[in-house]
Amino acid sequence: MTQLDTAPARTRKPADVVAEFFDRYRERDVVAMTDLCSDNCDFSYIPFEVWAKQRVVRGDGKVRTIGRVIWSGLINAFPDLGNTIHHIDGNDEGDVVVACDITGTQQSAWGFIGSQGQYFAEPHLFIMHVGPDGLIDSIKAYWDNAGVNRQLGHLEVD
Repeated sequence: MTQLDTAPARTRKPADVVAEFFDRYRERDVVAMTDLCSDNCDFSYIPFEVWAKQRVVRGDGKVRTIGRVIWSGLINAFPDLGNTIHHIDGNDEGDVVVACDITGTQQSAWGFIGSQGQYFAEPHLFIMHVGPDGLIDSIKAYWDNAGVNRQLGHLEVD
């Protein structure tokens, strides 16, 4: 174990907590990702939505409900799902910004996108907050959803 893994959460810098979150993301460990978040952690994947026959599922809610479902679904559809961190910046008030690429090769259907075995790599911006207890209490993410769709070979026309 590294010193980062054994340090009490309340003594760690917010950027270190978020860096560990992305380490767990690369390991595709949804339980460990969730454990780094508070019980009531806000979750908002701004561009995310999946249309069904009588409802639309959006990426807004809580980590322990919507977040876990989205992460698990992504990992199932993209078993090599990964992230490459370009920059993490945080302050002492708990605000952390992450610029990264999310990558993966689609092996099964994801929402309305059938698998063509395509690879995607798309820049993402995460805005996160770590509370005084050392746990992430807010996650927001932005990316170009049309760019992901293009790379996966999904070109939907209304």
